[in-house]
This record gives sequence, structure tokens and C-alpha cells, in this order.
Amino acid sequence: MSISRRSFLAGSAASAGLALTGVPAFGNTAANAYFNGYVADNGFRYRSTNFKKIDPVWHRQMVKYFSPERPGTVVVDTRNHFLYVIWENNTALRYGVGVGREGFKWYGRARIDRKALWPRWVPPPEMLKRQPDLPRLVEGGAANNPLGPRALYLYRDGADTGYRLHSTLEPWSIGRDVSSGCIRMFPEDVIDLYQRCPKGTQVLVLEHLGANAG
Repeated sequence: MSISRRSFLAGSAASAGLALTGVPAFGNTAANAYFNGYVADNGFRYRSTNFKKIDPVWHRQMVKYFSPERPGTVVVDTRNHFLYVIWENNTALRYGVGVGREGFKWYGRARIDRKALWPRWVPPPEMLKRQPDLPRLVEGGAANNPLGPRALYLYRDGADTGYRLHSTLEPWSIGRDVSSGCIRMFPEDVIDLYQRCPKGTQVLVLEHLGANAG
């Protein structure tokens, strides 16, 4: 499988994978129920996820996994909204994720060639054209920064694909087709993934893993 030109351009036009119009209304009681206070991290803080509100299927967990990919590889099953880090002995660490909505999906191989702690977000020109009210830059650690505490940048053949693995401000979006192509994770999970994946980690994004994963 490969990343199509159309999908590549769509990702580059929406590298954060989230428009700020999707930021939850923090004064909304229903939205606030998905959070459980704040966690300090490297001089900033993020809203911790209230996992009691999250279906257990999306919780980080070890599962049986059968794959020809090497241990350490990241595999994303976009149809079922799971991200796997392959371990030995037919097992994997599974995370629930949000993936690209219709028209922004992509599949193929990539590599994590850049990692950022509390990254800043700069909307690309194409996204600003579609949404001119977006800020031109959101500093890392800002409450409305859609990348959150960590971002892992996906490259292919040395070029930035425009796609990222990053956090979400909307924990209820995990398990859905919601982004502009990027892979969304709970902030706790992207921090965990960041620690497990060095630069050079191989990433495979598939439409569907079939019966190989538990």
C-alpha cells in the first residue's frame, strides 16, 4: 500500500489533524465529564482523561497479535481504530485512536523521523485557506494547541508526509473517524508511545488488520 498524492496533499493541508473549531467547550458539563483534573508535565500541564467515561475497549492494553512485522513496529488499524506496538511472542500493546474522516484517510508505510515535546502548531496555508479564522501559530503548552504534550512526525523517503501521531483535546473522539488524517490519542497514551518509539521507528497504516489482532 502507498500514500496517494491526494491523501498526501490532504495531510499536508491539515498537518495537525484537527481544526480548532473542534476544541471542546470547557464550560460544558458534558465535555468536562471526560476530564479528571490536570497533570503537570515538563513545565506545562494537560487535562487528564477520565477513563471511567471511556469504553474499556479504547484503554491501553496488552493483546494477542500475529504479524510479520518486526517487534517495535507501529501498526495502525484505521477501520477498527487501534494502534499497535508490536512486541515479541505474538503480543502487542494496543491503544485506541481517532483516525481520518472520509476524504482524509491514508494508508501506507512511514517512519518516525521527528519527535517533539510540547510542540507548537502552525496551520499550513491550505488549512488557513479553508479556515481563515484559525490562529497563525499556537505555542506548545497552550490550552488550545491540538497537538497536546507530544507529537511524532511521520516521514517517507526523507520527506515529511504532513501526518502526525499526537494527542487530542477531545477524548470522546477516540474510536471515531474525526481527523484530517493524523492519528489522535489520549494524552496519556501519546506520552507513553513517545517514550517507546525512538526516531527511526517504522509505522504501517492499514485500512483493516483482519483477524490477526486481538
